[in-house]
Parts: sequence; C-alpha cells; structure tokens
Amino acid sequence: MSGMFTRRSFFASAAALPFAGAWRANARASATRVARVFVAGPPAAVLVHVLAPEALLGWPSRLEPEALEWIGLPGAGLPVLGRLAGRGTTVPLETLLQLKPDLVLDVGTVDATHASAVARVREQTGLRVELLEGRLADSPRLLREAATALGVPERGLRLAREVERMLAEVARVRASGGAVRVYIARGLDGLETALGGSINAEVLEVAGALNVAAAAGRGGISRVSLEQVLAWDPEVVVTQDRALAGRIASDPLWRSMSAVRDRRVLCAPSLPFGWLDTPPGVNRLLGVLWLARSLAPGAASGLRDEVRSFYSSFYRIDLTAARLDRLLAGRA
Repeated sequence: MSGMFTRRSFFASAAALPFAGAWRANARASATRVARVFVAGPPAAVLVHVLAPEALLGWPSRLEPEALEWIGLPGAGLPVLGRLAGRGTTVPLETLLQLKPDLVLDVGTVDATHASAVARVREQTGLRVELLEGRLADSPRLLREAATALGVPERGLRLAREVERMLAEVARVRASGGAVRVYIARGLDGLETALGGSINAEVLEVAGALNVAAAAGRGGISRVSLEQVLAWDPEVVVTQDRALAGRIASDPLWRSMSAVRDRRVLCAPSLPFGWLDTPPGVNRLLGVLWLARSLAPGAASGLRDEVRSFYSSFYRIDLTAARLDRLLAGRA
C-alpha cells in the first residue's frame, strides 16, 4: 500500500476475517498512556482533544481562527496533517509512517468489513489502528473505550458518567412534552438539510425532535426546495450558521412558516466545535441538551450551568459570564 488513499480504500473490504472484535480487545487491553496519536478524521480529532490533547499529533483539517482561539495552546499550535477518513483524503501512507504514531484512531461506522480491513492494514503497516463506533447515543461507551485505548481510562470514566447524567436529563426533558417538528437548515440559502438517519441529524433524534426532512427519505445531506420546506411547516428551524439564521428570520419567502412566524429560528453555538455537527463527534453532546431544553416549554433554566460545566470538563475552558453570553447569543 502506498500513495493517496481514502477511508473507503483504507478500510476497504479485505479478505474475510472473523469479526471477533479483536480491535476492541486491543483497545481495552491498553494500559500504557499513548504519546503520539494520528487521527483519521475530525470526530476522532475532537475525541483525542477531549481525552488526551497532549497526544494529538495534528488536526485532520484546518480550523477557523476563532476556533483556535477558543482551543488555546497547545492545540492551537498543532499542524494540519490531513485526513484518512471520508472525502478529500490527503495523507500519503509514507507520510503517516514518517510520523511514527503510537496509535491511528478513527471514529465512525463499525461493521465486519471495516473491522477486518483495519486488521489487514495493521498487519501490513505494523501500526496500531483502532476504529471505534461513533454513534451519538453511545457516547459514554465511546469515551470509555477511547480513553482506555489512549491509556487515560480514569478520564474516560469520569466524562462517561457526566454524559450519562446529561442523557438522563435529556430523557427527563423529553418526557415533559411532545416531539417538536424541526428542520435543519444548512448551506447559504438554508435549503440543504439532513435526511432521516443522517449522522448530521443525530442531535435531533437523541433530543427527541422530529426531523421533518425524514419524509424525503433516508441518507445524508440533500438539497430541497423552499416549497417543500414550507409544506413541511416545521415548528422550529435550527442551524449552526448565525448569518443564515438571520436571513431566514427576516426573509419574506420564509415568513409563512410556523417557525419563522413564532420566532423559533435557533442558532446552535459552534465554538470551538459545532453543537449540531462539524464534526459529528462528541462535541454534539451539549447540542443534544441545548436542543431538548430549547424545544421544551419552561426547560431552559439551568442551561448556563450545564454549558459552563461541559466546557470545563471536556474542553478545559473556564467560561466567564461575558464569554458564555456571547456563546449562547444564537437566537435570531
């Protein structure tokens, strides 16, 4: 294996090997703190930044200057190394080997094909390669497994317990009211959205909201027409783009929609990482609680304390009152 390769080729179908979870066993057996980690994509980058930032060799893609400002050193000073996962793979295998990582970590879908391919790559390169399931609802397990693989199990257990508490609070909030119909607005005009089952819509599903675009089918990100969105008539529009939220709230073409009439166009914070996605990693956990509280009548109280606690525990950022205000100022 040499040259450029994508996640599909990197984790492509290999000779049939039993899906016995050997990669899981290796991760669980790790008791030594890992010093050098190459991350295959953005979700893995956030995960390592949260658990063991000193081990992160670099970012898979360039972060915005404002995000780097929030991250601070040493993370803000790391190089952009490129990615092995998803579209736009940029890392030659030779470069990966020159970096001499103790661990190559990816977070995404785990099945027999991917697991056997990881085993094959590990055998061919001699590198330790781990692929961990990244579903949002299973974040406590992900944190525990990744922390063990990184050699920081105590931190993983502590954060996993925090996430379990957060998810229990989301369940309590969900039980206090019915499901709200929500549209995820993306793109310059708001007419890109996440279909049913999309990883980009997981925050809605875990928060107990109904994704109106699920009526258009299952998949990833898709273009839709304004007429279709108006026909769905969502009760809430949510985006991660503050400028887009403002345009939707003031555009006469959107005003016949219930969400716009009722001033329920919500903008999720996105620093240092998105609360809805970008990337679809553990950074979305706070977005689940934020959205559940935003949708349920009278459930917004206590959110500021939750945000402050999450940023302190996960990102090691102590939010001042002024900085917290700026972070949460996303309602159009």
